[in-house]
Amino acid sequence: METRVQKWGNSLAVRLSKHVARESNIQEGTYVAVDVDEGKIILEVMGTKRYSLRKLLARVKRTNIHREFESGPPVGKEIW
Repeated sequence: METRVQKWGNSLAVRLSKHVARESNIQEGTYVAVDVDEGKIILEVMGTKRYSLRKLLARVKRTNIHREFESGPPVGKEIW
């Protein structure tokens, strides 16, 4: 498969064909590790991350929680 690199915001993107996505088990939301080896770009399928509130909250400790902070007056159409 040949494709063209395109601009996507401030980054570059490569579109994968349906065939390549299916054969590599990549779908929307799949995480991949990107690496470069001797000028070759390597994508490794990492799977889909699944989060649970219980697991996320279990990681909150007194040492990594911050206090409230003032972010300034409203800007735009926020309602405070």
